[in-house]
Amino acid sequence: MENKNAIQLFEDQPIRAAWDEEKEEWYFSVVDVVRVLTDSPNPQTYWRVMKKRLKDEGNETVTSCNALKMTAADGKKRMTDVADTEQLLRIIQSIPSPKAEPFKLWLAQVGRERIEETIDPELAIDRALETYLKKGYTREWINQRLQAIQVRKELTDEWQDRGVQKGVEYAILTDEITRAWSGMSTRQYKRLKGLKKENLRDNMTTTELVLNMLAETSTTDISKAEQPQSFSENMDVARKGGEVAGIARKALEERTGKPVITAKNATQLNVIVTGLIEDAAEKDK
Repeated sequence: MENKNAIQLFEDQPIRAAWDEEKEEWYFSVVDVVRVLTDSPNPQTYWRVMKKRLKDEGNETVTSCNALKMTAADGKKRMTDVADTEQLLRIIQSIPSPKAEPFKLWLAQVGRERIEETIDPELAIDRALETYLKKGYTREWINQRLQAIQVRKELTDEWQDRGVQKGVEYAILTDEITRAWSGMSTRQYKRLKGLKKENLRDNMTTTELVLNMLAETSTTDISKAEQPQSFSENMDVARKGGEVAGIARKALEERTGKPVITAKNATQLNVIVTGLIEDAAEKDK
């Protein structure tokens, strides 16, 4: 497993973490999380006892935890149990501590919201809109992003009809589309923007988002016209759909003299937007 070690902070206390670039997943030291949430004088022992109890209860989360070498307090590298986000949240649910209660309440709230969205899917759209507004996105960008979600759904529905499997095959086809229009794989694109777990589309400019939408809707239309039967034929369609947007990107860059693909991510873009709003407010005074 290739990983990059890092230190995350929780309540100003360090949590050792490692980023797996291949899986695009953060892994966190379980002992460090236990130490922060329990204030135990011996978190290693606490986790050992807890781990045995969870295994005895048949908890699959614990049995699938990995171990990685991480830098200990004495500066030496030692193997320690790590968990991804999903595993960690499941472990936290089993920690009887006041500090763990906010996480448990949040998980209960998320669960309730997902059930409500199953009953009334429109709630998911409303919550997405509210989340993007809180993050500082403009309403114009949000409208494009919500449209992009619909375009993506139409594409995945088409893939499903063509027998494409969710997960790895979806990712491969998406990668092919992205490479055809942007000149980069999805991973290279995310690396350019300094992203890890974040959603690439949430970090695109309006122009990038529109071109990505063009690539995906073109792929859907071509797929419906050609009706690919095999995965390799779907790959060919994905490439063709991406190339449509690639042609548009190159034409726009030729006219403007500026590259469409930018290293700016959502944080940087929102700072720019905020600055423009503040400047406009100053001029109105």
